[in-house]
Amino acid sequence: MADTFGRVAEVYMEGRPSYPSEWFSWLAALTNHHSLAWDVGTGNGQAALGVAEHYKQVIATDTSEEQLKHANPHPKVRYLHTPLSMSDDQLVGLVGSENSVDLITVAVAVHWFDLQRFYGLVNRLLKKPGGVIALWTYYPIQVSPEVDIIVRHFYERGLPYLSRQGLCSFEGYKALPFPFESIGSGLEGQPLELDMPKDMSCRGFLGYLRSWPQVQTAAEGGVELLPEETVAEIESAWGGSELVRTVIYKSFMLIGKVKQ
Repeated sequence: MADTFGRVAEVYMEGRPSYPSEWFSWLAALTNHHSLAWDVGTGNGQAALGVAEHYKQVIATDTSEEQLKHANPHPKVRYLHTPLSMSDDQLVGLVGSENSVDLITVAVAVHWFDLQRFYGLVNRLLKKPGGVIALWTYYPIQVSPEVDIIVRHFYERGLPYLSRQGLCSFEGYKALPFPFESIGSGLEGQPLELDMPKDMSCRGFLGYLRSWPQVQTAAEGGVELLPEETVAEIESAWGGSELVRTVIYKSFMLIGKVKQ
C-alpha cells in the first residue's frame, strides 16, 4: 500500500483531519517517562507532530518515501524511511534499543502491517513497565443527514474495491487483534470511541474522499467511484464547494501495554 498512498500523498495531506491535541496530552499522561516515542506509518507526520509536544524525541517511520517527502518538519521529529526489506534487528536499532520507547502510536495505518511482526517489535521496543501503545482509525463521518446518506452510498459502492485490511479500518478496528494488557479502556474487541471534529470546506472534504484506498483501487481498474455527478450531489447537499462545515469523524482507539 505504500505505493498507493505515495501516489496521492499531496491529496492525502490536504484531505485528512488533524488529531486533537487533547488526545496526545492524555496519552502522554499514561506513560511513566517522556524521552522517546515512535510514530509508525507516519505518512506526512500528522500524529508525530502531536506526540512531539510531549516527548523529547519522536522517531517517525514510513515505508513510503513519497509520503515522507510531504512530512511536516519539527525539531523533535526525525523522519526515517523503513523499507519492508529492513530486518527486525535493523528496525530496533534505528528506532532506539530494546526496552527504550515510552509511547508507540499508529494513526490509521496498522491494518496494513504484518501484525505478528509489528507486535513482536512492539514487545521488544516498548518500555516495561510504563510504555504504552495506541492505535486508532476513524469512520463513519457525520456532516448532515443530506450529506451523510450520499457518502454512505459512495462507501457502499466502493466495498468491492476495499481490501480486507481496509475493511478492518472502516469497521473501527473492532476485529483487529490487540494482544496487549488493558489500561482500562480501548481493549481488543472494544475500542475506545472518540469524536474528532474538523471544520472544512466541501472541496477539502472531497479531497479526503478521493484519498480513500478503494477509490485508488477502482481507478486502477478504470472505475470512477467519485464521478462528477456524485461530486455535484455532495456539493449541493453541502451548500457549496467553499462553505465551511464542521465534520465529525467517529474515531476508534486501542490502547495497551506489554503483558508482564
